[in-house]
Amino acid sequence: MVCKEDLLIEQVCELYQQISTLDTLKPCENVDTLFTKLVLTCMPPSPIDVTKLSTKVQEIRSKLIRLCGEAEGHLESHYSTIIASYNNPLNHLNIFPYYSNYLKLSLLEFNILSKHSTNLPKKVAFIGSGPLPLTSLVLASNHLPNTIFHNYDIDPLANSKASCLVSSDPELSKRMVFFTNDILDVSNTLKEYEVVYLAALVGMNIEEKNRIIDHLAKHMAPGALLMLRSAHGARAFLYPVVDTSDLRGFEVLSVFHPTDEVINSVVIARKYPMVLLPNKYCCSDEVQAFKPMINHGIEELVVEDN
Repeated sequence: MVCKEDLLIEQVCELYQQISTLDTLKPCENVDTLFTKLVLTCMPPSPIDVTKLSTKVQEIRSKLIRLCGEAEGHLESHYSTIIASYNNPLNHLNIFPYYSNYLKLSLLEFNILSKHSTNLPKKVAFIGSGPLPLTSLVLASNHLPNTIFHNYDIDPLANSKASCLVSSDPELSKRMVFFTNDILDVSNTLKEYEVVYLAALVGMNIEEKNRIIDHLAKHMAPGALLMLRSAHGARAFLYPVVDTSDLRGFEVLSVFHPTDEVINSVVIARKYPMVLLPNKYCCSDEVQAFKPMINHGIEELVVEDN
């Protein structure tokens, strides 16, 4: 008798085979149908642990995440162009098929942020904002009306499209700025932000993700918050997983696993403050960083669909 986990893996692998042979990942009926099937297959809560899968399935998962990332980029670019064609683009964001998911995810992230911060941030960085920066747009419009957003993306075309959407709004265009940078090339500027968001598809595998997280730990301001998107259960076939033990230099505060159509889990962490220790406690005259035990008392919640 085939167990549920084995059946799920079999379905995901079949969909991968079909997706990997597509001529294009740009939006069209065939592409949309296959990715919709994939999402619906992976969406139900599942106890599956992707780190314990066979080497072959691990390789398929890694390739599938990259295909999902490429398809998502094409989808956002496609709809960014359509939305920008209207006189008031920001009134037509709901044309994007997953807009309601972004409304839910942004509200979830704002509520998590509010729980762990006494003041609303004055300046936020969003890394990996893309051609359709919906999280920044929703947060800036609905939840953080006085906050400045610095949006970073490595792709100049993505930033050009995103800027085009925002330029029609005089108020928002003052608060939303776009930078074309590899975030690993940004250092001193990172100290300006009280909150840094890291998009799910920035760093497609553990090595890439950890390199970015370590860079942020080195350059973010002490006490600043890092908001990361991860994945849980079968949803980890769609997005990379952030292991909280890899958040060196950060105190992990909460991990939230939605169970509705919001696919991404949300991890919030605070950069450890630097504490000067008296020299008698140090092995040299160099300043030592006090690092409390990582992951002590993490609040891990599953957010049920209402």
